[in-house]
Amino acid sequence: MTLPTDTHDPVQFDNSYGRLPGRFFARLDPVPVASPRLLVINVGLARQLGLDPNMLASPDGVQILSGNQVAAGSQPIAMAYAGHQFGRFVPQLGDGRAMLLGEVIDSDGARRDIQLKGSGRTPFSRRGDGRAALGPVLREYLISEAFAALGIPTTRSLAAIATGDMILREEGLVPGAVLTRVAASHVRVGTFQYFAGRGDLDGMRTLADYVIARHFPNATKVLNPYQALLEGVIDRQAKLVARWMLVGFIHGVMNTDNMSIAGETLDFGPCAFLDAYDPNKVFSAIDQTGRYAFGNQADIAQWNLARFAETLLPLLSPDIPSALKVAQEAIEGFSANFQAAHNAGLRVKLGLSRDMPGDAALAHDLLDCMTENAADFTLTFRALSHSAAEGCDHVELRGQFAHKPGNFDSWLQRWRARLAEELVSPAERQAAMRQANPAFIPRNHRVEEALQAAGGGDLEPFNTLHRVLANPFLERPDFSHYAEPPAPGQVVHQTFCGT
Repeated sequence: MTLPTDTHDPVQFDNSYGRLPGRFFARLDPVPVASPRLLVINVGLARQLGLDPNMLASPDGVQILSGNQVAAGSQPIAMAYAGHQFGRFVPQLGDGRAMLLGEVIDSDGARRDIQLKGSGRTPFSRRGDGRAALGPVLREYLISEAFAALGIPTTRSLAAIATGDMILREEGLVPGAVLTRVAASHVRVGTFQYFAGRGDLDGMRTLADYVIARHFPNATKVLNPYQALLEGVIDRQAKLVARWMLVGFIHGVMNTDNMSIAGETLDFGPCAFLDAYDPNKVFSAIDQTGRYAFGNQADIAQWNLARFAETLLPLLSPDIPSALKVAQEAIEGFSANFQAAHNAGLRVKLGLSRDMPGDAALAHDLLDCMTENAADFTLTFRALSHSAAEGCDHVELRGQFAHKPGNFDSWLQRWRARLAEELVSPAERQAAMRQANPAFIPRNHRVEEALQAAGGGDLEPFNTLHRVLANPFLERPDFSHYAEPPAPGQVVHQTFCGT
């Protein structure tokens, strides 16, 4: 695949997905907006993609990022996919308000999608208007970039544009916006389900071969590349969900069409972060049964991956019993992969540099203490980091366990005894823990405050929060209030999709 050679083009696209058969997508241009205005541009990401941030911020660049103008070399498409939504299969979903402009090769040699979200109606819009509201666009920009700073695989946000249009949502007319999203790709579990649901084996094979070439090239070196594809996706998702849970993140809408084959966090609609630790916590207003509660996320990921495995059965083996055996063994491996990744992450959060018997029980006993005390997830682990240095007291840490301190005091003694078996110095341990336990996360109430202000035309709270979240592990006494949990009147109880 070669890049265009015209160096005057603002973006040098190479559209590999657009070269797949026509039934994989619909070709159309974005729908123009009234009066586009740049809200924020991701300078660092632009440079990583080989793009000129000054050009993107220029009037011509804003026209491209809003969808009012199609850049040379771009071939906009809306991708087709299906999906299980809250356990119910929908045979056709697709990009109802997004368009893939094309792909670029970044400074690391990686292929990256550039997509507009909120770019107008497509053949997959059903009854939707194809637009995005300002709040959800800025929310995804803020949280996806916070994820990148935390080191969690994620789609990225390149720009946010106010459209000048008002769009109708449940709360009334709200300002419209367009997000420019960057991803390793936008192929989802639901993309495979689209072709499997139609009995399109040729489409399935074409898609699988494309994904292997783009994301799992080593799979071509083994006897059964489709088995390697399945195992590779399972491994990435197990590690991804573990990373979510290690920072207290709740995705909120883990439908199969929101599960990236590339292993990135995809879609931030009703997502949230834990304040008080509660494995049964649900924020999403559309999750009426708690299907996607914090503590259910690993089980749901495994369920989604079982649906992915079902689509691959004809490719795994022409003999169905053999294919089922391969798929079942791969799916059963998810739990071990997840537990290994989650327990390894918890060890680091506890300052344990080597795996010893009893470490997993020690970590999960702390989580139990946090549950019974409604201890703040982020503050507890950050305070634990402070307590790891030699001679430190535990006043800040014990303050999280005022309701039932006895069980925590017992746990604290066990933790100190376990640290005594470590070979690293207290200073080294504390430094490592501070790189695993962030001081700052996108606190739900701070995100909502920033979005409400932006809706009223004030972007300063958004910009300030974005700057704080860009360095989540750094002690910032001048911004310490961004680390604090919400006051009773600030608690966010529900989050919303915004579609």
